[in-house]
Amino acid sequence: MTIAVSPDSLPALVLNADYRPLSYYPLSLWSWQDAIKAVFLDRVNIVAEYDHEVSSPSFAMKIPSVVSLKDYVKPATYPAFTRFNVFLRDKFQCQYCGSTEDLTFDHLVPRRFGGQTTWDNIVTACSPCNLRKGGKMPDEAGMKPFQAPYHPTVHDLHNNGRSFPPNHLHESWMDYLYWDVELEP
Repeated sequence: MTIAVSPDSLPALVLNADYRPLSYYPLSLWSWQDAIKAVFLDRVNIVAEYDHEVSSPSFAMKIPSVVSLKDYVKPATYPAFTRFNVFLRDKFQCQYCGSTEDLTFDHLVPRRFGGQTTWDNIVTACSPCNLRKGGKMPDEAGMKPFQAPYHPTVHDLHNNGRSFPPNHLHESWMDYLYWDVELEP
């Protein structure tokens, strides 16, 4: 079946050479155009395909739904220190009240007391809790975070990311997404 395909539809799940996703959150996806380009550049193997194809006057090809890199990319051990990764470490919830709305981050030890902007001093906080704590120490404000801040590994963030699946999971991806999840007896 040949169809007109929009750039945002029919993404390809990108696996490393060991058939694990490059990342879980955000899930490693490429547009169908990038997947086809990688096939032509001989950088990936096609693992699964959609029923749809793209064609030109002299060529037709099914759109890849899962591709694996030919060369293994060693994942980083520790993730970049970004606002998104702090939120992901803290599972997108305020560490003081559990809210998932209006998130920002809070310095556990305020900067005015020498607190640094590091993994070990930043927690996710909703705006009301952040304002309530202000520039006080946690004990002084009577606000202890649910989880002490820590420097996560990429594995920690991947595990947390599994709790937030994308809106669309194609059936051809399911065999590759959760290999290392413990099976129920």
